[in-house]
Amino acid sequence: MATVTVPPGGRPAFRVLNHFSTSNVRGDLFGGVTAAVIALPMALAFGVASGAGATAGLWGAVLVGLFAALFGGTPTLISEPTGPMTVVMTAVIATLTAKDPENGLAMAFTVVMLAGVFQILFGMLRLGRYVTQMPYTVISGFMSGIGIILMVLQLGPFLGQAIPRGGVMGTLTNLPSLLAGARPAEVTLAVVTLAILWFTPARIRKLAPPQLIALIAGTILSLTLLSGADASAEVEGIRRIGAIASGLPRLQVPTFEASQLQLMLVNGAVLGMLGCIDALLTAVIADSITRTEHDSNKELIGQGLGNLVSGLFGGIAGAGATMGTVVNIQAGGRSALSGLSRALILMLVILVGGRLAAQIPQAVLAGIALKVGFDIVDWSFLKRAHRISITGALIMYLVIALTVLVDLIAAVGIGVFIANIVTIDKMSALQSRAVKSISTGDGDLLLEPEEKSLLDQGQGQVLLFQLTGAMIFGVAKAIGREHNAIGDCRAVVFDLTEVSHLGVTAALAVENAVEEAIEKGRQVFVVGASGTTRERLEKLGLFAKLPQEHVCVSRSEALQQAVTAIA
Repeated sequence: MATVTVPPGGRPAFRVLNHFSTSNVRGDLFGGVTAAVIALPMALAFGVASGAGATAGLWGAVLVGLFAALFGGTPTLISEPTGPMTVVMTAVIATLTAKDPENGLAMAFTVVMLAGVFQILFGMLRLGRYVTQMPYTVISGFMSGIGIILMVLQLGPFLGQAIPRGGVMGTLTNLPSLLAGARPAEVTLAVVTLAILWFTPARIRKLAPPQLIALIAGTILSLTLLSGADASAEVEGIRRIGAIASGLPRLQVPTFEASQLQLMLVNGAVLGMLGCIDALLTAVIADSITRTEHDSNKELIGQGLGNLVSGLFGGIAGAGATMGTVVNIQAGGRSALSGLSRALILMLVILVGGRLAAQIPQAVLAGIALKVGFDIVDWSFLKRAHRISITGALIMYLVIALTVLVDLIAAVGIGVFIANIVTIDKMSALQSRAVKSISTGDGDLLLEPEEKSLLDQGQGQVLLFQLTGAMIFGVAKAIGREHNAIGDCRAVVFDLTEVSHLGVTAALAVENAVEEAIEKGRQVFVVGASGTTRERLEKLGLFAKLPQEHVCVSRSEALQQAVTAIA
C-alpha cells in the first residue's frame, strides 16, 4: 500500500517516507538484489579512486542509498557514489589533506555532511524544479568533462602506480614517468577488466553484471597466473585494496578549521549542487521508464539526509545512479522497497564478507572506474553537436575545457552565463519583431475594419504603437528604436492588449516613450494593459501622468478620441 495521500483539492499531501508498496514485493526484492550486485564493485572502485578508501565507498553506497530510499521522492531511484560525485570528492580530499595531513580526511567527510545540509535546504526551499533547468550544452559539457577527469585520474592505478599529486594536470605532467614505470602484471589486470566490461555477451550480462564478473575474474587471475609476476623484481607485489573492517562504521565528529572554512563551504555547495543535478537527471530517466512522476523537492531532502549520514559515518558522497536505477527497474523494482533492500544487502555483505575483499587488485578497480568515466562522456552529442548548432557546440567544448583544466564552478557558471546571453539575444531579436507602429490602415497589424478606417481618417497624424507577446528586457532597445523613428504626429496610441509579460526594463522603456510623447505635446493613450502588466505600470505611476479617459478605454475608442482631438 502506498503512503501517498490525496486531499479533496487533488494535490498530493506531503509525506515523510518515500513510496513503499506491498503489491510488488518479489519484483522489488529482485530489483534490490540485482542493484546490490552492481553496486558492490562500483562502490569499491569509487572509494579507492576518491582517496578515502574502499570502506568509505561501501558505506557511502549503503548509507546514501538507505536514506535516499527511505525519505526520497523517486520510488525506483538507486542512490550511491557516482562518477561525477567521485571526481569532486577526489579533489576535496586531495586539497584538504594537502593543506592539513592530520585532519584533512576528517574535514573531507565534514564537506560531505555540508553537501547534505545544502541539499536539504534546496529541497526545503523548493528549488528542485530549477536545478535541472540548465542548457543541455552546459550539462553535456560538464558531464563529459567529469568523465574525462575520471579517466585521466585512473591512469596511475591502471599502470600499477599511485595517482600523482596535482589532479588532472599532475597526472598528465607525470604521464611519461608513469608509462616508464608501468608494471606489466597490473596493466594486464586492468586491460582484462576493460575487455570483460566491453565485450561480455548480452546473454551473459542477463545472468551477471560485467562489473562483478570483472571483479571476480581479475582477483582470481591476480592470485593464480599473475601471483608471481613481481617475484623477481625489487618492488612490492600487486597493489590490493587491503582488508575492510567488518564492523559498523565509527561516528565522524564534524571537523572545522577557521583557515579552511570558506573552502569547505564552497566545496560543500559544489558537491551538493552536483548531487542534486545527478540525482534529478536520473529521476527523470526513471520517470520516463516507469511512466511516473517524481517529487523533486522531496528527492533533494532524501539525498541530503543520505549524504549527511554518510559523512557522519565516514562514507563518501553519493547521488542517484543511472546504471543502478535502470537495472533496478528492469529487474522488477517499482517502489522504494527495492532501494531499501539493496542497502540492507550491501550492509550484510560488508559486515559478513568484508575481509574477503582484501585481495581485490587496485588495477581491476581502476579499470572499472575508467570504463565508468568513458560512459559518462556524452559521445552521442559530441558527434552531432556541430551539426545541430555551432554556437551550442562551442559552448559545450568550452565547458569541457573549463571543467577539466580550470574549475567545476567556473565551468558551470561561465557556461550557463554564455548560453543564457545567446538565448536572450535570440529571443530579443524574435520579440523585437512584435514591436510595431503604423499610422495608416494598410499596415500589417491585425485590426478591425473600423480601426483601420480611423487610422486613415487621422491622415498620418495618429500613430498606433503596438506591442505583442512577452516583452523581456532585451526588447527595450527595440521599443526605444521604434519610438525614435516616429515622425511628425499629433497623437499616439500605445496598445498593450496582446502583451503577456512586461519586464521591468521593457516597462521603463514604455514609460520613457510615453513621457517623450507627452513632452512633445502629443495626445497619448495607453490601452489594453491588464493583469501584471497593468499592475507594473500602475506602480511606476505611468497612468497618473495621463487623463483617466486616456487609459480606461478600448483601442477603437482611443483611436476615435485621437482622431477627434486632432480634428
